[in-house]
Amino acid sequence: MEFYNTIAQEGQAEFKDRGSKFIAYVFPIVTTNDVKKALATLKKEHAKAVHHCFAYRIGLDGNQFRVSDDGEPSGTAGKPILGQIDSKQVTNTCIAVVRYFGGTLLGVPGLIHAYKTAASLVLQVVPVVQKRVMRKYAVQFDYTQMNDIMLVVKQLNGTVLRQEQQLFSSMDVEIPIMRVEEWVYRINNLRNVTISLLF
Repeated sequence: MEFYNTIAQEGQAEFKDRGSKFIAYVFPIVTTNDVKKALATLKKEHAKAVHHCFAYRIGLDGNQFRVSDDGEPSGTAGKPILGQIDSKQVTNTCIAVVRYFGGTLLGVPGLIHAYKTAASLVLQVVPVVQKRVMRKYAVQFDYTQMNDIMLVVKQLNGTVLRQEQQLFSSMDVEIPIMRVEEWVYRINNLRNVTISLLF
């Protein structure tokens, strides 16, 4: 897998049904910590809302995800929200739907429809982008090798994430997964350079 789909920015959309208001928010995320921060902000902003339901998917293997009905009947909120994330085939994405109760019970089918629709609407307002799958490496080297290393990083469409320059220098870089073999081969041909894979 060389590329994955994700969202480019945050977004917001609203859906109303029989007096209840469902405000959906979508966030690009990388870690579960990003999710916690986003939810904490929403709970402060919407302290009077009765439910803060959410779903997210992180990573490329599809195994890291979570759904929350936050007090709604089981399976009526989190799963329909996750279903929309998956139908768009995006990852590193979190959708939270805040509900203000309007006095009329919507019933299980009504709730599923409302959360699904709110999630679908918010995904329509943000652009989906394709990103390269990258591998992160730590590089240790003699400072005289700096130009050679930078040349390889540039030629392979890599990115420098962190850099430290001393007598023995170090940097963290990201290399597109399809160029990793070439990266390892070329770096190993330089003197006084060691690389290790970062997770």
